[in-house]
Amino acid sequence: MVPHHTQPSGPRPADTGMRAQIADLATEAETQLRNGLWELTSGDAALARNAAAGLVEVVRPAAEQDTLPVIKRLEHLREALAVLAVTLARTHGPLAWFLARASAALSPVLTWRALPAAGRRQSFGAVLPTPGELRDAEDAVRHLHTALARTGDRATGNRPPHSHDPSAPPSGPGG
Repeated sequence: MVPHHTQPSGPRPADTGMRAQIADLATEAETQLRNGLWELTSGDAALARNAAAGLVEVVRPAAEQDTLPVIKRLEHLREALAVLAVTLARTHGPLAWFLARASAALSPVLTWRALPAAGRRQSFGAVLPTPGELRDAEDAVRHLHTALARTGDRATGNRPPHSHDPSAPPSGPGG
């Protein structure tokens, strides 16, 4: 397929929440898939499904995550970034670009710490996240999980027609 350049809305400003950035990214991916601008290979679909499965294992539902100590929540968020990094290393093209942008949206997690530090120099500039920032990052990972699972279900040949609701399960033969 000849590369097609889209005119994305562009990344949101860095001060925009992670979930909003992931939502924009998921919308852009869905549009590209629906309009045939991104032809998903079966290998990339499998990678997307595997990444989705990895994300759901590390960031649990909100009620469960909220009961964990901050250090565990931060550990889970870092594991989510690791899932993205490993998947990104195994692909190229649109899926790699999608995963790279998702990783960039979640990158503030890498500057967070859960333990007190005597001073900024001692913590290498890491900061304590607020409860809202933790929740936003976890919600972003959950949204990303959903987007990757949907993407993985849209392998070439299994893509629903343009008028079909992309979130609905595929219909039977002859659709």
